[in-house]
Amino acid sequence: MRTERYERLRELRAHQPEAIAAAAARRRRRPLLGGSGRLMLVAADHPARGALGVRGRPGAMADRYDLLDRLRTALARPGVDGVLATPDILEDLLLLDCLDDKVVIGSMNRGGLHGAVFELDDRFTAYDAATIAGMGLDGGKMLCRIDLADPDTAATLQSCGRAIGELARHRLMAMIEPFLSGRVDGRLRNDLTVEGVVRSVAIAQGLAPTSAYTWLKLPVVDGMEQVMAATTLPTLLLGGDPSAAPEETYAAWGKALALPGVRGLVVGRALLYPPDDDVAAAVDTAVSLVHDATTPHERPGH
Repeated sequence: MRTERYERLRELRAHQPEAIAAAAARRRRRPLLGGSGRLMLVAADHPARGALGVRGRPGAMADRYDLLDRLRTALARPGVDGVLATPDILEDLLLLDCLDDKVVIGSMNRGGLHGAVFELDDRFTAYDAATIAGMGLDGGKMLCRIDLADPDTAATLQSCGRAIGELARHRLMAMIEPFLSGRVDGRLRNDLTVEGVVRSVAIAQGLAPTSAYTWLKLPVVDGMEQVMAATTLPTLLLGGDPSAAPEETYAAWGKALALPGVRGLVVGRALLYPPDDDVAAAVDTAVSLVHDATTPHERPGH
């Protein structure tokens, strides 16, 4: 049975919880950016917000053993630089010895649960900057949804600004994922127009006492040239849960990856749960898009 493969993981969690800190301490780290100057990261922080569906498959991410199998496959593929996830998942991967020589980003605010009336109250319920630094992780990621009609947005902006500043004091990447958002028929929707994304970028990059360690994580929309003209910050593209055919999605990613300032991809569900369930093939395609997109003028000294 699939669960039998994870017997040692369950035993360590039950009898030796200190093994997690030990695994983090011995993890072999790497520079944030390798030779290509690009990053290909796999994301797995959706379950902590109660977002378990993928491509119309409700509960696809509910099976933790299946998710771990898919993550291990993805992380083993050449060219995958690392992973973004919540503490529960990263600690599983640490105990499974999957994170050596990987960039590891901890997801921080998971309190705005998917579909909840308090979804815009994006509280920091997962990692904090001190734990990210203490565990030897490489940065922290935060969601920053901005609804001008919802007073909870003010607290989210304040919390994100504080977290960016705390990460900067540890000289760690602060990856911020901003959206202008609003409710349509009671459900939260993100504004994916060029104007909406540009405005969210303008707000997010001005948060915190310093932007020295701030990176953006942005959706791929029509008009990415205008979006990238709105910032000088290093930017990673958000893969999301695309409804388009994979070929169309890859084409859009490839076009956006060629823009100045774009440093790679952060993709979760689209690669971990592709339509044909061939995780390795989906990841390999994304890797080729990311690392083949490097151009000489983007490298320091050119």
